[in-house]
Amino acid sequence: MADAAEIRALKYRYLRTLDTKQWDEFTATLTEDVTGEYGASLSFSDRDTLVTFMRTSLGTADIITEHHVGHPEIEVTGDTATGRWYLQDRVIAPGAQFMLFGAAIYADTYRRTPEGWRISSTGYERTYEATLSLADVPSFALSTGPAIHLPETAADATSATASAVADQE
Repeated sequence: MADAAEIRALKYRYLRTLDTKQWDEFTATLTEDVTGEYGASLSFSDRDTLVTFMRTSLGTADIITEHHVGHPEIEVTGDTATGRWYLQDRVIAPGAQFMLFGAAIYADTYRRTPEGWRISSTGYERTYEATLSLADVPSFALSTGPAIHLPETAADATSATASAVADQE
């Protein structure tokens, strides 16, 4: 049971650090040889490639993500484990006036390392995906909080945008 609890904490940390853009901590959740299969279009064969993609694609104030997993099904066999999770997620790109939300089933493998459990493969298959143009929602407004770790210039720009929106209200 202790191993399963550590794996749950690892998965939650993986998602929290992805959403809050804490890239060093996110990297530490993965083995160097991790593979990733996110739907039909995103495939990675090592940690550096996966983290670089996430940092480049999601690491700015232009993209806000929210990931929730639950219903873990974890099976531990010695120093390896598998896990299945139900995912609900949202991606908001205010500059592109776009929002995606959906659900999927994550399938992971884990490996015990000297540093603790790490994700050695991860990925999901969608149950559904829906998109929305934010232009259809004229009252939509977004500001980020201090939990999201943005490069200083991006954080300043987001704060300035939020201040401008607040001034208009």
